[in-house]
Amino acid sequence: MDNTALKFIVPAATALTCILALMLLRFVTYRVLHTWARKTGTQIDGIIIDSTRNPSLLLAVAIGIHIGLSFSGIPEKHMGYLGRILDVIIILSVTFASATLVGSLFRNYVQKSNIPIPTTGLAYGILKGTIFVIGFLIILTDLGISIAPLITALGVGGLAVALALQDTLANLFAGVHILMEKSIRIGDFVRLESGQEGYVDDITWRSTRIRMLPNNMVVIPNNKLAQSVVTNYYLPEKRMSVLIEVGVSYSADPDLVEKILVEEAKKGAGDIPGLLAEPEPYARLVPGFGDSSLNFTLTCQVREFADQSLTQHELRKRIFKRFKDAGIEIPFPQRTVYIREEKKIQ
Repeated sequence: MDNTALKFIVPAATALTCILALMLLRFVTYRVLHTWARKTGTQIDGIIIDSTRNPSLLLAVAIGIHIGLSFSGIPEKHMGYLGRILDVIIILSVTFASATLVGSLFRNYVQKSNIPIPTTGLAYGILKGTIFVIGFLIILTDLGISIAPLITALGVGGLAVALALQDTLANLFAGVHILMEKSIRIGDFVRLESGQEGYVDDITWRSTRIRMLPNNMVVIPNNKLAQSVVTNYYLPEKRMSVLIEVGVSYSADPDLVEKILVEEAKKGAGDIPGLLAEPEPYARLVPGFGDSSLNFTLTCQVREFADQSLTQHELRKRIFKRFKDAGIEIPFPQRTVYIREEKKIQ
């Protein structure tokens, strides 16, 4: 075997051996770390392990190739280019690991702390995008490319792009405004000015997605949403009042009607899903004297907006049966008509 062949075989064998050794070390290390992480009471260590698993594979390959190249007879001029390529690979692996790690820690922190900051695609994307931009600038610096002219060009070009993408940027900043204001959060039940209502599914860089009760998706540009009137049924809290109007005959005893309404609401708190026992339900003679009936309003509390339909359905059935047993009439609208007969002129 001649010397030329040895110049390629020895570095290749060295690189392959190092890569396999590093892969084996990586496998054993992660097995030990996973076993240790399962015994701890926190999720942070598991997040760190999962975030670095895939980038560590790329890092092991780069280190193995770098060691193999050190045994080769490649001229110093070419080694410099190869070294920079390996540096780029290492920086990319660290950038991907950092972006994944920071994004996962951000989601975990928000979920654990229960603060009203949604882990949306917009917030998550901005966080990871910032890290990727930093990594890209580091790569340019490592390659010897000055980033000052690039930043200047981006400033001038950014002005032209901003003018061309006014609607897109308006939606982006409106989405950031919605997130920072915290008036609309992921999972909230909202009603739009147009009458559409549903759960906020996600807030992205361009639009907000609302999943309606029939399981349809409404997509609204963030700029339009920021300018419209929105009713949030989850603020300041999910619990809300349900008002049920009941009309009875003028011959009914108002105290008895009030007692029956409150009793049925209290009994239903233990049977009807979503109906709350606290604060206690109450009935009032409001709006009061109608054309054909005494009109009462029963007020009770439900867990959230979606529970009010079933609560009203069940309570109305129970109230109707209880009124029927108590002999309380629910009257129909009545009108008194007077017919005047005119005398015929003879």
